[in-house]
Amino acid sequence: MPERVTVIGGGLAGSEATWQLVRRGVRVRLYEMRPRKLTPAHRTGKLAELVCSNSLRSREITSAVGLLKEEMRRLGSLIMEAALASEVPAGKALAVDRELFAAYVTRRLEEHPLVEIVREEVSRIPPEGLVIVATGPLTSEALAQDLKRLTGEDYFHFYDAIAPIVYADSIDWDRVFRADRYGKGEGAYVNCPLTREEYERFVEELLRAEKVPLKDFEEPRYFEGCLPIEVMAERGRDTLRFGPMKPKGLIDPRTGREPYAVVQLRPENREGTLYNMVGFQTKLKYREQERVFRLIPGLEHAEFARYGSIHRNSFVCAPRVLKPTLQLRSCERVFLAGQITGVEGYVESTAMGLIAGINAARLIRGLASVVPPPETAHGALIRYLMEADPRHFQPMNNNWGLFPPPASDSGRRRKLPKRERYRLLAERALQALEKWLREIDEA
Repeated sequence: MPERVTVIGGGLAGSEATWQLVRRGVRVRLYEMRPRKLTPAHRTGKLAELVCSNSLRSREITSAVGLLKEEMRRLGSLIMEAALASEVPAGKALAVDRELFAAYVTRRLEEHPLVEIVREEVSRIPPEGLVIVATGPLTSEALAQDLKRLTGEDYFHFYDAIAPIVYADSIDWDRVFRADRYGKGEGAYVNCPLTREEYERFVEELLRAEKVPLKDFEEPRYFEGCLPIEVMAERGRDTLRFGPMKPKGLIDPRTGREPYAVVQLRPENREGTLYNMVGFQTKLKYREQERVFRLIPGLEHAEFARYGSIHRNSFVCAPRVLKPTLQLRSCERVFLAGQITGVEGYVESTAMGLIAGINAARLIRGLASVVPPPETAHGALIRYLMEADPRHFQPMNNNWGLFPPPASDSGRRRKLPKRERYRLLAERALQALEKWLREIDEA
């Protein structure tokens, strides 16, 4: 086995993967092309540079991302260590001084005797040795082409067109109906029917809603197959009725007729706790998505596990190409980490770097690779990557809909209040994490 692991990319995931390796006594050669070559988003050559926000979101463990951060802290995360060392007041959120945060991570890795940092671009996967690719959403064209060669042309994506996902228990089930078009299939789709008046009001509010401004490095170029919902509406008042909101072949059992328009929801996971708003990729601001999409019958009180977005992103079709250990199925000496695995968000990307680092260290030491239990936040994310429908795969942030439901919910006529349910899920996750840590430490 090789004596050193190569990590490509010095963002949050690559920095975390490097740290997990060196704290287990494994030497690392970390490649980072900045500052020699900057991306359109980065401004410095520091490792783990935050480019969009100084907030790492909620710190409360009764939020899914807060639980993920607590798990990372217990797993010895460098990124969490840096965040706590550079924290600024932000109420219930964990926010950091971005300069201090990046400087902290950079200093810790530069000073570590097992880390060699090479400031140059990598355009091909090294032909030998263990490699962790953590190049993020703006992976260079050359390296992306090499990854496509390893994973398969059809399983690598450069563009992210994400539709919102709502929690199933926030849908008003009395206002929707299950049916597939023309009665084909098993009624997998949930349909929100709109009258003409409801449709016209929806389109009017959609057209006047505020959009997320383009970043300096983004171009307003969209593929016809994944146009933002608001761009389609701009082409004409009836465009949506003949596109993603077409009612053709759908009969509302309460009226016996086709509705004027329909919004379809597709199950996002096996448990049916999450539903995807089909064809509703959007650049609307988050608060506007809530305001406008709650005009849809059945979604008046919708809670969003993920908001819609469209942006440049490089990621693989994880259910097709990744093992749960984050190794490529086609080349097991190569691990992926960060957003390129198909997760969304700084914290989630870092978590995948942490797991990739642990498993690369175990592999180089001749130990079996490990996967966190699905009850944990790390395990729930990985389970999504493995079990999502590859035909519709899109990056996902951490949310409670990914977790197995608590045992206390089974057999109840009324579910526990959300905060109590989330508290139970968090307690169960941390207990499972501690048990898992004891088991892998003994292996």
